[in-house]
Amino acid sequence: MEDTGKEPVALVTGSSSGFGMLICVELALRGFNVVAGIRRLEAAGMLMEAAEQAGVRERIDAVRLDVTRDTDVEQMAEHIRSRHGCLDVLVNNAGTAYGGFIEEVPAEVWLAQMNTNFHGMVRVTQAVLPLMREQGKGRIIQMSSISGRIGFPGFGPYASSKFAVEGFSECLALEARPFGIDVVLVEPGAYGTPIWEKGFTQMSTRQGSPYESMLDKVLAFSRKSASQGGDPKEVARQVAHIACMKRPAFRYALPRSTRLTIRAKGAVPGRLFQRLLAIVLERS
Repeated sequence: MEDTGKEPVALVTGSSSGFGMLICVELALRGFNVVAGIRRLEAAGMLMEAAEQAGVRERIDAVRLDVTRDTDVEQMAEHIRSRHGCLDVLVNNAGTAYGGFIEEVPAEVWLAQMNTNFHGMVRVTQAVLPLMREQGKGRIIQMSSISGRIGFPGFGPYASSKFAVEGFSECLALEARPFGIDVVLVEPGAYGTPIWEKGFTQMSTRQGSPYESMLDKVLAFSRKSASQGGDPKEVARQVAHIACMKRPAFRYALPRSTRLTIRAKGAVPGRLFQRLLAIVLERS
């Protein structure tokens, strides 16, 4: 980011654990004052402990922020304006993961998934854009996923929300650019964060479901991917690096296996790529 002589300010949503918590600490280590959005403030203990151990506790400003609540988002934006007076970086990280087979996933689950992962991102972005426009600068880092580029059986609700994030971000990048606001997508593959235990590994089917055998394979694949995933700090460091870069790229996929998978999808015919994914699932 441009050096103005003032300490930069970042907002990170979904900061109580996982990527969000780690990103807060990494940004604070790089000199940011971090507004850490947390859905339930009583869950801030892990973040504060990590910040204390890193020696950056005084740089963390924890605020209540449920991205599905308009009042929380409005109050957060006013808090940033009144207390900090500027916002250099927004990291749209808050998210949940719901899995299941499309025929069997109830409508309310689809709505809940989109409300957090997509509509929540829209709410927060809309709330901070006026301040960034007034400044004439800013950077918005969108936490997407390999599931925003590649669909996989059993991941329907989650992948749909992340595909929406990708399209939203492409539009936002073009609209915000004239005002000095930069947009970057980060697309992690499988990493060992709590989202796996909270979401995909809890998938189930109804008794006698025609998808039972496929579920077993999907769960085996998900558990294997999570167990073999890299260190989540790798993603947090990448996000912090992007926040400080002068001219970042638009997309960052990591780890290397994720980049290779995305390239493979673009290099082979669609039906062939689907057959390759089916083979991977069978061998999990």
